[in-house]
Amino acid sequence: MFERDKTTQVDETSGTSAFLGKGSRVSGKLTFEGTVRIEGQVEGEITAQDALTIGEGAVVNAQITGTSVVVHGKVTGDITARKRLEIRAPGKVFGNISTPSLVIHADRDRKVAFFPKDERPQEEVAFKVHSELAK
Repeated sequence: MFERDKTTQVDETSGTSAFLGKGSRVSGKLTFEGTVRIEGQVEGEITAQDALTIGEGAVVNAQITGTSVVVHGKVTGDITARKRLEIRAPGKVFGNISTPSLVIHADRDRKVAFFPKDERPQEEVAFKVHSELAK
């Protein structure tokens, strides 16, 4: 029984150079080389030279720059993805995005939300993307 649990944990983070687990709280400027997965809370600035994954339980309040960024959790701040940005259910992004390729995945039970920043705070602009499966 314990062996199976250990194998599952290794598989979830295999190929990951850095991992901030659930319960972690980090504040400041973070710079990573290699693949990164964040499951905890981060505030500040994140720069990843490779792939960056924001896990479902993660709460990130930061400016993010990465090659490929996948959001499953909640991000408040601007995201710049040099190659690709994926927002996967139940991911939420509150900020501006800049990327040549945007992919949004929703499923029938969960929605994806993107709320861009507006230069006029009185006029909040909100977009919600709903899966066709939910209809």
